Amino acid sequence: MDLVKKILAPTDFSDLSVRGVRYACQLAKDVGAEVTIFNVVILDESGIDKREMEEHKQRLDEFVAKNVADVGANLRIRKVVDAGQPYGAIVDCAENEGIDLIVISSHGRGGLSRMLIGSVTDKVLRAASCPVLVVPLEKEN
Repeated sequence: MDLVKKILAPTDFSDLSVRGVRYACQLAKDVGAEVTIFNVVILDESGIDKREMEEHKQRLDEFVAKNVADVGANLRIRKVVDAGQPYGAIVDCAENEGIDLIVISSHGRGGLSRMLIGSVTDKVLRAASCPVLVVPLEKEN
């Protein structure tokens, strides 16, 4: 019985998110799963700007080509861009796509820092209906 067939790997194009996406791809390779690499265009009062959506799709293509090419060979990768608030869009995508596992990076902030700026990862952990694997920031030696 395959527990993980579909993995969701959100990215905001940051160096930190590269870690999570690469981890998701390597895991998918190991278990024979499909990976959906997902980016969210943050909505504001003006609504969805089609030009901005296209820019994010282009950036996602470039992000995947630059950061996943070596681990992504022979891997089923879908690239999806959606609009909304990041944690809500991630949770919605996981539910709508039948995702079995979300792999997401985290700075590992705690206390006041997390309270002041909020944590997408923390909100996804609380709201997701599937398991969430958190890839921490790599500690320097």
